[in-house]
Amino acid sequence: MSLLTKMDSAMATKDEAVMNEIIHDDYKFTMHASGNVLGKADVIKWAMSGDINKDKVRILYENDEIGVEHSFVTFNDGNTEAVMAVYKYKDGKVISLETGATKIPK
Repeated sequence: MSLLTKMDSAMATKDEAVMNEIIHDDYKFTMHASGNVLGKADVIKWAMSGDINKDKVRILYENDEIGVEHSFVTFNDGNTEAVMAVYKYKDGKVISLETGATKIPK
C-alpha cells in the first residue's frame, strides 16, 4: 500500500497510531494559502479532530520520493476547498507536505 493511501485511510478512520508511524518526526506541513506551518503533533491533532473531510481523492503521482494528490476538502465550518497536495518522503515516511487550495463557493 502506498504512503498516500495509508495516510488517507488513517485520516478517514482517525487512526492516530498509523499516522504516527508514517509521518516523519521532522515533518512540516506548509499551507501556502495561509502561510501556516504545522509540525507532526499539530497535524495529527488536527486530523484526529474530524475537521478534515476529504472527497474525490485522486493520487496523481507517487514514487519513493514524492506523492502528488488532488482532493476536495470540506471543513467543519462548511468551507470547501479544492486542494493540490505535494508530499515529500524520507526514510519511507512523509517528511513534508505543501498545499495549494482554491475555495469552492457555497
